[in-house]
Amino acid sequence: MLASMGLFTRKSIAELQAEAGGQLLRRSLGPLNLTALGIGSIIGTGIFVLTGTAAAQNAGPALVISMVISAIGCAFSGLCYAEFASMVPVAGSAYTYAYATVGELVAWIIGWDLILEYSLATATVAVGWSGYLVSLLKTVGIVIPPEMTTAPFNAPAIAVVFVVVGLLVIGIKQSADTNTVLVVIKTLVLVVFVVVGARYVTREHLTPFVPPNDGSFGHFGWSGVLRGAGVMFFAYIGFDAVSTAAQEARNPARDMPIGILGSLAICTVIFVLVALVLTGLVPYRQLNVADPLAVGIDATGVRWLSPVVKIAALFGLFSTMVVTLLGQTRIFFTMSRDGLLPPIFAVVHPRFRTPYLSTIVTGSVIAVVAGVTPIEVLGQLVSIGTLLAFVLVCLGVILMRRRAPELPRPFRTPWVPFVPIAGAVLCLAQMAGLPFATWMRLFIWLAVGLALYFTYGRQQETRQIVHPSVTIKSLSE
Repeated sequence: MLASMGLFTRKSIAELQAEAGGQLLRRSLGPLNLTALGIGSIIGTGIFVLTGTAAAQNAGPALVISMVISAIGCAFSGLCYAEFASMVPVAGSAYTYAYATVGELVAWIIGWDLILEYSLATATVAVGWSGYLVSLLKTVGIVIPPEMTTAPFNAPAIAVVFVVVGLLVIGIKQSADTNTVLVVIKTLVLVVFVVVGARYVTREHLTPFVPPNDGSFGHFGWSGVLRGAGVMFFAYIGFDAVSTAAQEARNPARDMPIGILGSLAICTVIFVLVALVLTGLVPYRQLNVADPLAVGIDATGVRWLSPVVKIAALFGLFSTMVVTLLGQTRIFFTMSRDGLLPPIFAVVHPRFRTPYLSTIVTGSVIAVVAGVTPIEVLGQLVSIGTLLAFVLVCLGVILMRRRAPELPRPFRTPWVPFVPIAGAVLCLAQMAGLPFATWMRLFIWLAVGLALYFTYGRQQETRQIVHPSVTIKSLSE
């Protein structure tokens, strides 16, 4: 029935849901692990690095408003993600949701976009990790030559990516447990930063709260607030990464919404408090550095906390890389099983039950990108890719409610169509605030992806369909 409605190109919701029972990947993640995965991805480069650059270059103290705008857009998008994740509990994130709503071509576009998002997110975080490592080593008298820590050869960034690759090859459960420990550490340190730093906030540093525009779009004023929201959106991809692990969740229908919305709510509160304290400690124009939180703590005179913050940043950024590279390989896994990418990306290790070849190949490419690309270019590309994915998911909820209202939805997005429309509009507004050069890079990337689709993916007539006899009726029962 659904196929006759013209909804799906080759794969129905029933077939996608049936894939969740295939057990190719080990189901070992509960709601705590999934929430920690989300927090691990959200609390990373965005708060430890990009907070400083966005305040110094775009929004000043009004970065708090930028974060709130991003958070509201994420909340609306997150509610839409939660509905799809509970309906279609398989790996693949927005790629899978697009496949289920508007067909293969759009699914390919969004999947290709997610490759850009997750790969460059991992590379961006690796560059941020390198910056904090260099700063920490400098405090103990160890100086790494600049030519080894910046593009075109950032050795620490390259090395840490390969460490993450090794961890993910061993197994998702071990990776998730490690991530949970790291999440607790970095979250506690951020709380300490807020509590200690709040005592030293200077009101003059927060005035004017919205600095006057300097004559160009995106540099302070309200246009700077909008661009700051687009830049900081990079920090909110965590709940998106949670959805890519749906096939490894023990109870996807219950646990996925908890992981997505729980991690988003916790991190939004932390982000706003940290940004407010940071811009109250240091004049915002002095925050265009690789380690802004350490600069903020130094301004308080509480010297012992500076190395603690740097160490926590290293832990935090490492856990973020674990989550983003996990998301990347699981999207490759699903696209490969659909025949849109070569079979190598769906090969599962016989012992560890992880897509190890995909992890090794992807990690090697990311390591090269991290070593040769500046962090500001990476961050903006990740933001625009993430926003585009969220727009599609929001619109997909409206489409599915109208065309297939009978499908089982363990979690339902409230206030449809208001919530998905608001989410799509807020995401598009933040995309509009990003520089033109970022848009051009996105268009080039999508053009390459379409060329690959029509020369390879479209030619693969055979698609792996798991349990095609499963029907919507049987799933409902």
